[in-house]
Amino acid sequence: MRPPAAAAVAPPARPRSARGRAQAAAAALRERYPEPRCALRHRTPLELLVATILSAQSTDRRVNEVTPALFARLPTAAAYAAVAPEELEALIHSTGFFRAKARALIGMGRALVERFEGEVPPDLAALTSLPGVGRKTANVVLGVAFGIPGFPVDTHVTRLTGLLGITRQRDPVKIEAEVCRLVPAREWTDLSLRLIEHGRQVCVANRPRCDRCPMAGWCPGARRSARPARAPVSGR
Repeated sequence: MRPPAAAAVAPPARPRSARGRAQAAAAALRERYPEPRCALRHRTPLELLVATILSAQSTDRRVNEVTPALFARLPTAAAYAAVAPEELEALIHSTGFFRAKARALIGMGRALVERFEGEVPPDLAALTSLPGVGRKTANVVLGVAFGIPGFPVDTHVTRLTGLLGITRQRDPVKIEAEVCRLVPAREWTDLSLRLIEHGRQVCVANRPRCDRCPMAGWCPGARRSARPARAPVSGR
């Protein structure tokens, strides 16, 4: 006797709202990247803070090449506060913008020593008061080092939240605020890490691999890229 045919599985409904798309993306990326990781190697909140400052206008790979020697030489906030700028610049030179980054790291070390007893504060306002620390860096440290919900917005997150139709905002602060209204706080840090990983592996800038994307069936960006180019109108 022939077994009964399996029931057809209906494709998932296309989310119609920004909230629906945000939650659908969070679910799809959670399945695709069940254990998201911060690519910057670190052991302490201070090391993560330093690495994130260095990652501006650089790559995580380059930062990870620099930080082992840097962390060995400067293990505490007091060490950053006291280091000679020339020595620090030499240690971080290959990450780019090394003079500005050295000034920020020295200022950060002094501020931690003077105002926070040398410890990285687990507080957004306190973190963003430090030299060289913006909301993105602060949210990385809060979410990854302290487990406090934060939604870091980098170029991958900016690009993917636009393509997925989650937000039309382009300003990182406005993107953060809008996404944080659409998904629960417990999702914020991991969603950001997953968007970044997806942007590196699949939804690559200028060459998105929509055929590998679990969200391609409803992603507005994928639909736009799939449209055939309009034929040029011949002149009369």
